[in-house]
Amino acid sequence: MYTLLDKINSPNDLKKLNPDQLPQLAEEIRHKLLEVTSRHGGHIASNLGFVETSIALHYVFNSPEDQFVFDVSHQSYVHKLLTGRRDLFENIGSSGGISGFTSPSESEYDIFDIGHTATSISLASGLAKGRDLYERKYNVIAIIGDGSLSGGEAFEGLNFVATYNTNFIIIVNDNENSIDPNVGGLYSNLTKLRKSNGTNENNYFRALGFDYKYVEKGNNVLEMIAALKSAKDINHPIVIHIHTKKGKGYKYAEENPSAFHWAKPFDLTTGKGIPHKNVSVDNAVSYLTATLQFFDEELKNKNSVIVEPGAGIMSRYISPKFPKQYIDTGITEEHAVAFCSGIARNGGKPYLTIQSSFVQRAFDQIHQDLCLNNTPATLIVMSAGVNCFHDAHIGLFDIAMLSNIPNLVYMAPSDESECIKMLEFARDANFPTAIRQANFPSYAIRRKYEDISDIVVGKSEIIQQGEKIVLLGLGDYLYLAHQVADLFQELRGIKPTIVNPRFASHIDEELLLKLKGDNQIFVTFENGIIEGGFGQKIAGFLGKYGTKVLNFGAKKEFTDRIPLEEQKERYHLNPEQIIEDISKQLIDGKR
Repeated sequence: MYTLLDKINSPNDLKKLNPDQLPQLAEEIRHKLLEVTSRHGGHIASNLGFVETSIALHYVFNSPEDQFVFDVSHQSYVHKLLTGRRDLFENIGSSGGISGFTSPSESEYDIFDIGHTATSISLASGLAKGRDLYERKYNVIAIIGDGSLSGGEAFEGLNFVATYNTNFIIIVNDNENSIDPNVGGLYSNLTKLRKSNGTNENNYFRALGFDYKYVEKGNNVLEMIAALKSAKDINHPIVIHIHTKKGKGYKYAEENPSAFHWAKPFDLTTGKGIPHKNVSVDNAVSYLTATLQFFDEELKNKNSVIVEPGAGIMSRYISPKFPKQYIDTGITEEHAVAFCSGIARNGGKPYLTIQSSFVQRAFDQIHQDLCLNNTPATLIVMSAGVNCFHDAHIGLFDIAMLSNIPNLVYMAPSDESECIKMLEFARDANFPTAIRQANFPSYAIRRKYEDISDIVVGKSEIIQQGEKIVLLGLGDYLYLAHQVADLFQELRGIKPTIVNPRFASHIDEELLLKLKGDNQIFVTFENGIIEGGFGQKIAGFLGKYGTKVLNFGAKKEFTDRIPLEEQKERYHLNPEQIIEDISKQLIDGKR
């Protein structure tokens, strides 16, 4: 089946092929991409569209001496197939397999670990400078998609390197899409360039000072080879603007590239997703369902808007119902936060939905533009907590980051009903708020809306009154506190007190002081890193009174596709492990 691909173990093997064999290789690679990703999921559409360019890059240049930097690097699958990782490709992106992103620990052909967007030009500019410091001679090539150009760092990089008097090649892969269709004025210019075959005098790249070349048939491997040969060993910065088809070669990805930007396992013949046999969500907390239920009513108020910096989670749900109140800013986390602060200052009510792993991209704007100005915008932090994703998409760090910014009230709901209560509280607040929504939440307690008390900043709930032990379960980990309490009573005959802290950013000092006199130990649970997190706030406060505090959460580390159960074992987040750790600290606990 793979007559040519099976012979390629390095770029040197690729160079042995005749140019007229390369279209066949491209088709074999597409077949391989679809065969593997249909079983494991992954970034599909972007890789399908970048096949010919990847082949041409390795056919023309001499990697790893010539250095490639893939922006986001979710279009690096073909690069991996051509650089000695064909046999390892069968489990790409899965636990124990090769990474779905570039990874220097995996191959000398990968220069950086990259999983966030708009970074390649800046990273590559540093490579070029490092090369020139030693007066070396080789090519540095930054690859960036048109969607990534909306990111502020991409513009900073373009602005900086445009006047480099040195070899610097930028390939702009224009497939007319980001995760969702592109938005913003830059893309009208790209459209004009495409329609004029690159001759339109209003040229964004030339205006910055770049040499420029346009390739209309970016999915023609021979034309791509010719274009790259013309830029090889060039002595000044050049942009090669190529037009490709996202999802090329697979009908369903071509028709719906957003759905196949990243997809779970799917049926190749129908394009429909395949449910994972080990996943059941019948009893799981559905924060998204609760959030959508809230917005069905909230967005009837024309002063309210949802802002989303390009991640696309809410677009499929909200945009069709409320097109005027859903705003996709493109991949612009920094701009999106400041934009929301401006809306709030002029009387609107903005809700910004953002994934936990992208929050750090906007930390300064949250700190300065939002919280320093105390404007009442709301961040909805999605996909938070321990996960089995790549190391670039860990959702562990948001509590430590956001809970320590002045003026920001960071809430963590324990179930859907409390999530709605917190959204309503945020709607009426006159200060910045954030609401945390776990990606893989614990199984729900599912209280009724009417049974949940009103939200008061810094005030916790006592869920169960007990003795000797106080368990504080933040957000979705309140259920973990329940599990531990039930098992502790069963095994040790002790009924712990259970507290729902509600807030990652505030502690209920009054309640803690009240409880400390009758209890030997306090135990905190949080679905994030312990260092700098909620539990350490509790320990810092109660430590002044000599009270024992145990903190349970994740370790401060980068994890890469580690199964959830393995991480829970590592972090002692299983009830049996927790009970053993608590028992060691009790003075007179039954052991």
